Amino acid sequence: MERFFRQVHRVTTTAGFTGLVAVVGSLFIAPAAMAEPIRGAGSTFAAPIIAKWAEIYEKARMDDGDFSSPDWTVDYELVGSLAGLMRLDQPELDFAATDVPVSHDELLKHGRQQFPIVLGSVAIAVNLDGIDKGRINLTGPLLANIYLGKIQSWADPAIKAINPEISLPDQKISPVSRKDGSGTTFMFTEFLSSASPEWKAAHGADTLIAWPVGTSVEGTGDLIRAVQATKGAIAYADFGQVERANLPYGAVQNKSGQFVKPGPDGVRAAASTASWDEAKDFSVSLADQPGEAAYPISGATFAVVPITGQAPNRYRRVHDFFRLAFEAGSKDAEALGYVPLPPQLVSQIVKYWLKQDASASQ
Repeated sequence: MERFFRQVHRVTTTAGFTGLVAVVGSLFIAPAAMAEPIRGAGSTFAAPIIAKWAEIYEKARMDDGDFSSPDWTVDYELVGSLAGLMRLDQPELDFAATDVPVSHDELLKHGRQQFPIVLGSVAIAVNLDGIDKGRINLTGPLLANIYLGKIQSWADPAIKAINPEISLPDQKISPVSRKDGSGTTFMFTEFLSSASPEWKAAHGADTLIAWPVGTSVEGTGDLIRAVQATKGAIAYADFGQVERANLPYGAVQNKSGQFVKPGPDGVRAAASTASWDEAKDFSVSLADQPGEAAYPISGATFAVVPITGQAPNRYRRVHDFFRLAFEAGSKDAEALGYVPLPPQLVSQIVKYWLKQDASASQ
């Protein structure tokens, strides 16, 4: 299990919020008498931005004062999407963050709601001398064959054929993967499944995979370190964390046949074709979306929040936290390599909160 980290933040009492978000903001602020943090667990993919939003939340809640309260803090445990969802059975958890959307029927069964909080991409990181960021081209079938153990050298003709302008070493490929239940693994294998019938039949898309070859490690941090330490390595990880580690990464061929680099532009192009339906709790996949500019390993992180059986001030505090994140945390998300939700989608989410809050109150 990855380290438990705690970030503190406060809610906004400042002016300047506009439209529907401003109107409903005050409804979500919990009474100070609770004196306990908002507790979450799950996605390592979104952990850096949740930590940053936590800082923003506390500062806003303190309103330039010196006093802080546990009410204005967030405890978030980096355990992976699968473990985060499993921990929702614990009554003290207020939300799970997952990179794998939960179906409407499953949410209804357990009295939970779901909404996206941030968008991002999974980069294919490599450790190859002389290869700049985005210079090596990769395809879905090629990546599937690497992780199936069918392609084992960087000098393989299949790799050279799509990279005629770069010199590739006759070096063993060392695949690195996650062994914990990871939403990043789900996004990567969802793409592999869409691109490779063989991968889909053998392994499919899941948070936990019995990897045929390579080295499996627990958590994004260990995965990044394994790539850095291993010449010839290849791995999949959140684009922002790959960028901060200064690792080279590939451009991946999309459904339109274009090789697209990970990052905000490709994610926005993928998200622009998706149907964000609040009636289905926003459950949508961004993998291998059509469009020439779409990056094919794009995805969203979702918050899953218990509603049934919870005191209203519990889930309203979660709403308040993410309301402020949407309003004041967009630049921080971009700085960390994520893509903030578009304003129209934020408005849909706020309406969804109000509708579900009204239903829960009946």
